[in-house]
Amino acid sequence: MSLKEFLYHLQYEPDKTKPQDVEVDWENAPLPYKLYRHLPVFPLASDVPLELTGKQEQGHGQEKPTLRDIGYFLWNTFGLAQLSQSVIEQYTGEKWESPLHLCRRFVPSGGGLYPSELYLYLKLEELPCGIYHYDVAHHRLILLREGQIDSYVSKALGNRCDITSCFAVGFVSTVFWKNFFKYNNFSYRLQGLDAGLLLGQLCEVAKRFHFEAGVYFQFLDRALNHLLGFSEAEESVYAVIPLAADSSIEWFHQDTNNKNRISSAELCSELPIIKHDHYMRSGKVTDYPMLTQLNEASIMNSTFSFKQLGREQRAVPQTDVHMLPQVNRLTYDLAESCRQRYSPEIEFVLGSVSQSDLVALLQEVMLSYRYRNDLDGSTESPMSRVKLFGCFYGVEGIRDGAYLYNEIAHTLQLIRAGDQRSRLQNGMSLDNVNLFQVPLIFHVAGDQRHLNAELGYRGYRIQQMEAGMLVQRLLLAASASGMGGRPLLGFDVSSVNELYGLTPLGQTSLIQIPVGPCRSRSRFEGSLSQ
Repeated sequence: MSLKEFLYHLQYEPDKTKPQDVEVDWENAPLPYKLYRHLPVFPLASDVPLELTGKQEQGHGQEKPTLRDIGYFLWNTFGLAQLSQSVIEQYTGEKWESPLHLCRRFVPSGGGLYPSELYLYLKLEELPCGIYHYDVAHHRLILLREGQIDSYVSKALGNRCDITSCFAVGFVSTVFWKNFFKYNNFSYRLQGLDAGLLLGQLCEVAKRFHFEAGVYFQFLDRALNHLLGFSEAEESVYAVIPLAADSSIEWFHQDTNNKNRISSAELCSELPIIKHDHYMRSGKVTDYPMLTQLNEASIMNSTFSFKQLGREQRAVPQTDVHMLPQVNRLTYDLAESCRQRYSPEIEFVLGSVSQSDLVALLQEVMLSYRYRNDLDGSTESPMSRVKLFGCFYGVEGIRDGAYLYNEIAHTLQLIRAGDQRSRLQNGMSLDNVNLFQVPLIFHVAGDQRHLNAELGYRGYRIQQMEAGMLVQRLLLAASASGMGGRPLLGFDVSSVNELYGLTPLGQTSLIQIPVGPCRSRSRFEGSLSQ
């Protein structure tokens, strides 16, 4: 199967991407986090503040954060936040099934498997300067490579960012086996979304700590994998996020003459190879050739390949437009919203949603989604590469129907009138969510070719990451509005594309997210912070 054909099936016919006779070997399941062994350890503060409103003094202004601040930042971004115990269902008669124990994070993940890992290059007075892994299981930092490497990281990014002015650089990676063991080749789609969900959470937490962040999707892959000590067949960097206290630093310098072209091979020779022992629990790891081929096809070996795609926003003529009222932006405690975030299945309960509630939700999602990135570069008001569509039912003041939200004009464009829940329910591959109990069903859409013309096969994973970043903003805004949201990939993409008329526009639906009032599942739950 060609890579192009594989990605087509991954989007429209995912069952064709995986063997039908493979059973999940749960006894061989990896841990949802990576554990390094026999390396220097630096514990992080566990007395995490219960509020995260952006008014904290830590990291405020242009002050360099402390190690305590970094501990709080990492815990709110990707830490094990809550311990949950629940029972899935009751047997007829007397006894219950064995309880299900879960360590929850503020970021959702397909199947709770968390293929992403988080690393940092830190330059703090309280730590040796170097590369660290965030040990999620123990809320601590593991030193992987000591030394000042500003020049190396800057070169890996094509000398586009002033790394010397940054106090840290984050690296989001994907460990392929962590969800391939369950989802087989479908895991490739999930890995990009998972990385995006983490990036979305990291950017939101950074705002509350007054950290300036930029996301780089283009970099010298092999140089950064070499820096972090990865075996490329097991793990690869998906995104790089420099963090600074000063917003005025240069983020996206363009070498228009390509005078300083750099290759991965040249850069790797500047640092020695490192190999570290780590534990993942799986006794046997099977091959995943399609993922390996796609990762290889996505790699950038020269800074000459880096591009900017940003286009300025422009008004587009619309018909059948519903003008939305101006509302105040949502203000909420991010920590509380994260604690309350819930992914309902049968727990959705149809309730009333006012027009002002929907408008505030839409506005917050798209405003918070705006972020500094190397694809847009210095474009002042770039057009978003992912769009937000929705099917609404029973919303006060808005006709039932399928809509596109235009964040520039702050309008809803009616695409198809009427209640669409029956159509969407029939398109579900699983019966785990009753969409007739859901007033808001959102769809994130993007380029039908997955940015392949501009970025090659790397465009697919970037598109999935940007979709994940938008979904995380939607889940946080829904939680702040007192509603739950559940990301779903088991839906009929072709039917949804027809519903919104996406195919003639060169667009395709990427993910479906029902949002609405819900009841809580019966479970015991407690915080893992002190």
